[in-house]
Amino acid sequence: MASLKDMRVRIASTKATQKITKAMQMVAASKLRRAQHAAEAARPYADKMDAVISNIAAAASGSPGAPTLLAGTGKDQVHLLLVCTGERGLSGAFNSSIVRLARERALALAAQGKEVKFFCVGRKGYEQLRRTFDRQIVEHVDLRAVRQLGFVNAEDIAQKVLARFDAGEFDVCTLFYSRFKSVIAQIPTAQQIIPLEVTAPAANASSSTSYEYEPEEDEILTRLLPRNLAVQVFRALLENNASFYGAQMSAMDNATRNAGEMIRKQTLIYNRTRQAQITKELIEIISGAEAV
Repeated sequence: MASLKDMRVRIASTKATQKITKAMQMVAASKLRRAQHAAEAARPYADKMDAVISNIAAAASGSPGAPTLLAGTGKDQVHLLLVCTGERGLSGAFNSSIVRLARERALALAAQGKEVKFFCVGRKGYEQLRRTFDRQIVEHVDLRAVRQLGFVNAEDIAQKVLARFDAGEFDVCTLFYSRFKSVIAQIPTAQQIIPLEVTAPAANASSSTSYEYEPEEDEILTRLLPRNLAVQVFRALLENNASFYGAQMSAMDNATRNAGEMIRKQTLIYNRTRQAQITKELIEIISGAEAV
């Protein structure tokens, strides 16, 4: 059995850990507000971009000059999985849930005889994926030095993806990230971004409405699709950022509660052990006095 001194050290250590987890919870809570606002502010723009492209793509459907970002390469053999995770841990299942979704997709594609490549954004996802798919990781972007995410970060990632697509290194690209829903709910999401999956027009939309484009639809799409790719990546980064802080806040709250429960149990054991030791010493004193 541990000595009273060891128990005191253990209790003090647990209390110190509780202070750290409580501080991390408060920091995550303060950063979550700004991250959540940024993610929610980006959604309407990204959704409207989808709507605009869907409208133009519907007019350009069947055109022989349709951009490959929309029409695809005509093949479905090589898949690039763009996996966006966090740079740090201590956030519960946030990183592992995204990696798990990407891993399941990779194994399913491999079972179909497809070739799979990985483009990792974030240190945690890269560290987990390289254990199994080290040779299939073609690029890794580390954002630890970025203090505040900006559109320029998403543009850099999108340009690297486009360069590989133009070089013929893959046929389909799928983006993986965690969509922020609430502090306790982050939803791992897979979104195909190359070729772009166009949303079909609503069934109740007026068929009599027609639009004239200047310049032609194909030329507009050629300019708009690369920007849309950067917009979708930017939204994923912002959603991930909010999800990370939400998950970390929840994880640190649970850790703080667990530490409090552990302190309570350790203190109870310490008090019982101390009381037993005092009782034993009293019995020895009384026994010695009676012997005299």
